[in-house]
Amino acid sequence: MFDRLVLFARRHVAPTPHDVNSEPQFTWRAIIVGLLFGTVLCFSNLWFGLQSGWISMMSLQASLVGFAVFKALEGVLSVPFGPAENVILQTTAVATATMPLAGGFVGILPALKMLDKDETNGVRTVLNFGELCAWGVALAFFGVFFGVPLRRQMVVKEKLRFPSGTATAQMISVLHKRDDPTDDGREETVGSVGSVDNGLRRRERRADDAISEESESGSNEPHEDIAKLGDSEWATKLIALGGSFAISGTYALLAHFFPLLTALPVFGSYVSREWAWNLMPSPSYAGQGIIMGLPTCTWMVVGACVGWGILSPVAKHEGWAPGDVLDWKTGSRGWILWVSLAVMIAESTVSLGIVATNEVVALAGRIRRGRNESSEDVDVETVDARFLVPGWITWGGLAVSTAVCMGIMKALFNVPVYDTLLAVGLALPLAVLGVRALGETDLNPVSGIGKVSQVVFAGVMPGNLVGNLVAGGIAEAGAQQAGDLMQDLKTGHLLNASPRAQFAGQMIGSVFSIFVTAGAYLLYSRVYEIPGEQFPVPTAQVWLDMARLVNGHPLPEHVTPVAIAFAVLFVALPIGAALVGRSTSVHMKIGPWMVQKSTVQRWWPSGIA
Repeated sequence: MFDRLVLFARRHVAPTPHDVNSEPQFTWRAIIVGLLFGTVLCFSNLWFGLQSGWISMMSLQASLVGFAVFKALEGVLSVPFGPAENVILQTTAVATATMPLAGGFVGILPALKMLDKDETNGVRTVLNFGELCAWGVALAFFGVFFGVPLRRQMVVKEKLRFPSGTATAQMISVLHKRDDPTDDGREETVGSVGSVDNGLRRRERRADDAISEESESGSNEPHEDIAKLGDSEWATKLIALGGSFAISGTYALLAHFFPLLTALPVFGSYVSREWAWNLMPSPSYAGQGIIMGLPTCTWMVVGACVGWGILSPVAKHEGWAPGDVLDWKTGSRGWILWVSLAVMIAESTVSLGIVATNEVVALAGRIRRGRNESSEDVDVETVDARFLVPGWITWGGLAVSTAVCMGIMKALFNVPVYDTLLAVGLALPLAVLGVRALGETDLNPVSGIGKVSQVVFAGVMPGNLVGNLVAGGIAEAGAQQAGDLMQDLKTGHLLNASPRAQFAGQMIGSVFSIFVTAGAYLLYSRVYEIPGEQFPVPTAQVWLDMARLVNGHPLPEHVTPVAIAFAVLFVALPIGAALVGRSTSVHMKIGPWMVQKSTVQRWWPSGIA
């Protein structure tokens, strides 16, 4: 089946009203470069994910680096590197890069490892390489298969914007000196409700903030500057890239042998010792900050100041967290985590509820009008059927991947097959809501989706913390895989790339990344303690605390009123963001100032950050 898929994917896209020239689509050179760059990103994402819970999608960066590589090889290429190939390259790179999150390697697996012995029900929760690969296989595919049929409704018919996917298409069109694919008005969003979901996608992969924000404001100047680069300037950029890599690598090597470099006591030795206030001057985090953008990084700093500068000293001074500050169980680190969990649950759940409400209202409106969707959909698709993913692959693949997931979860963790089937069945409609939120706001509330699944499975499997974590991981994996594919399909739709070729690239990247991520996770586990000083895995602690909470474990002393207060605040924020999104005004009055609506949306507080 897969060989036949690749054979079809290697053909040219059928001519459409917007594309009269056939171009190479699926090529192994694009796949190989995508896999190589995606592997680098996979290691990086796993590192950052285990440290902070953040990973980056890097679709824009993948298309730019891919273009730079083939630009440098231009003199020896018999066939020029085209935009459709670039779409396949970045699709493959993204699929490879995001497996640490989609496969639960930065959250679920460390959380399973952190369970107390009496919480495991006799199940072994530390996996070897083969078992890690099996775990990846269980989670990597059903979300992809389910995402394919969503393309017709959300990308082709409703034309949801998918800001990162649109920005990537614009970047690729500029790099290859093509017209802006959004200029013809095809991509005016139909049915967008403008709700702003400050959900966990900011935590997991807010990789494209900087360029997607400029795209939303209508400015293409940075893209145009890139297009004007000559050959010598491209060589300079590649040298700068290599130099940055060398500097960051040198720092990482020095920090390994001189750990003081990772925690400089710039605020004084007393607060460093007593309150863990230190500076980690990491070039890698500086680069991550550049990618995420100033608004997200600003709210992360605000959160750090509130959590570690206010709540932590108060909890310790009042005796609510008497242990060492960095202790997860008795120290203020574990105490403030419950406040953080309340914020994440409140904001993600309300944001997800807003999307679900809008979806129900829209569906009810169509029913009242007696609208016949099937008759209006006949000529919506602009791509020849030969270049679409056949239904037998989509639904057959979904059935097979679900069965595989059921079997593997039974073998690894003794989760009953019908419970796994229920987890996948719950994950799929939640993934629809996540994809819609992603299409409208560029943010996928996968954290809220995972927590909803944990709440449900606290009733399905009471007292089974292993099963609860597995169910949450299944829901998160489905939502993220579908969302990532939909962003890529949006890029391909704008550039008239073959959906079948993109699907093949996604599958190849996912399969390859299972082994890369499993190997990287095992390598990090052997070199560093997980959890430990180098990798505190805060995301895993959040998953674990949620599993314990919904299964009846008590909260730490005096944390409940503080958590409720913060939860109420962050229930209001996504509602306010939705109201801002619905406003038709270009400018908004904030105190004595008139501020652009787009600026207000970009700087709206993010509880997840």
